[in-house]
Amino acid sequence: MSAAGKVIDNREATRFEILVDGDVAGFAKYRLKDNEIAILHTEVKGEFEGKGLAGELVRETLQAARDAGLVVVPQCPFTSGYIRRHPEWLDIVRDDYRERLSSPAG
Repeated sequence: MSAAGKVIDNREATRFEILVDGDVAGFAKYRLKDNEIAILHTEVKGEFEGKGLAGELVRETLQAARDAGLVVVPQCPFTSGYIRRHPEWLDIVRDDYRERLSSPAG
């Protein structure tokens, strides 16, 4: 299911990056506080758009959060939309955001 990207946590830049052939194709900027990770912004460079990389990036970011026992605060619209389409991630979303993402009006 991989779109041929490799996701890494660039802690110095506080962002997860998706690499394609060693180049940064996109990133998910985050902020850590206590046991929470706020996902602030997700971006994929124009030449890499349409290849499923943003979804792969968000999925791997959420998996890393789950593995670390972090609560996710999805402030990025793309991440929120991804979780809305993939409700299997709702269990790690902070309660107030979970309610918004699981309601039909969203």
